[in-house]
Amino acid sequence: MLRILSAVLAMLAAPIAAAVDQNATRTSECLAMSNAPPRAVPVSFRRIAAKPDEVTITYAGHSTYYIDTPAGLRIATDYSGAYTTGRLPDVVTMNRAHSTHYTLFPDPRIAHVLHGWRDDGAPAKIAERIGDVYIRNVTTDIRRYFFGEGPNTEMIRDGNSIFIFEVAGLCIGHLGHLHTRLDDSQLAAIGRLDIVMVPIDGTYTMSLDGISEITRRLRASVVLPMHRFMTPLDEFMRRIGEQFAIDMRAERTLVISRDALPDTPTVIILRGV
Repeated sequence: MLRILSAVLAMLAAPIAAAVDQNATRTSECLAMSNAPPRAVPVSFRRIAAKPDEVTITYAGHSTYYIDTPAGLRIATDYSGAYTTGRLPDVVTMNRAHSTHYTLFPDPRIAHVLHGWRDDGAPAKIAERIGDVYIRNVTTDIRRYFFGEGPNTEMIRDGNSIFIFEVAGLCIGHLGHLHTRLDDSQLAAIGRLDIVMVPIDGTYTMSLDGISEITRRLRASVVLPMHRFMTPLDEFMRRIGEQFAIDMRAERTLVISRDALPDTPTVIILRGV
């Protein structure tokens, strides 16, 4: 009798567990859309649709981009306080590779400070809806740095975070100070990206070959380089392949919506990069 009861309970638990997994996926539109079959939208429907919400992305410097959402929320990536533009952000994300990617003393007026690491060595787990944005992360390992000595081969597990910002139907990813190639499980956890911010220094983060391979695999419609230093842009473009177009801009700001994504994957170089 007890064995039968256990079997019944197990049968009841299975659909509940599946429902929990499905609900977890539904909190992220980008994960849900990456798992769904492609759906074509007739051009005529696009034309008569209401004007889509637009997101404004501004390059401030180094690895810091500012993202301004339709509801007026302002986000700064890899925020150290050194690279600023416009008003103070409401949300900042940080990674701890160098002091140029984080600050332990942010302006107290910043409402939300999200670290891409945890001091106890456990992986940071971020999944928060703030205003009109859903923010989550996927952790990666990072090389350990010693003051004055530069990088070495020792790795800190889960020391870096790729942050994903889901807003206005867009999936925007920031790779942070990425040091390692992404495996299939990490790519699956990232899901679909429409816009991705990638470090292209070729030394302190990853080689140009490594970051180019990741850029191709992510297949985002828009690639926004960062953390460039003296990297020749034509060398980066040569390595990611001919399937990417290049768009050089005279301004630091990109205004974009889901419907305005380019048909051809495009590397957009904003002023200052």
